[in-house]
Amino acid sequence: MQTILTDFYTLQSYEKTESGSFIAHISLNRDHDIFKGHFPGNPVTPGVCMMQIVKELTEEFTGLQLFLKTASNVKFMAIINPFETPDLKLQLDITQTEEDVKVKNITSFGETIALKMSVNYQKLIS
Repeated sequence: MQTILTDFYTLQSYEKTESGSFIAHISLNRDHDIFKGHFPGNPVTPGVCMMQIVKELTEEFTGLQLFLKTASNVKFMAIINPFETPDLKLQLDITQTEEDVKVKNITSFGETIALKMSVNYQKLIS
């Protein structure tokens, strides 16, 4: 899997559900340099990194290269501290058209929803 977030997270497992959604389980690398600066003594997973993880997982599951076109209803609902909750579950409902890929995402740890968002990616021609 190609990633710009080198060593930031590991895809532990994923499955495609009967409804066509993907459920991915990832683990954050709490020792990553990003957490040393965001924020010292109180590490918080940057929202932009979570958005990038969703893009990378969508690329992995579709086999496509994508470019973020729009993001709507982006709601960060809980802080993701990599020392306290490094294991995350991401549900991705992926819909493709000829030119675009739309994703509805819910990211959670335990019973806590940390992120909800809807994004629209443009397919890139490789």
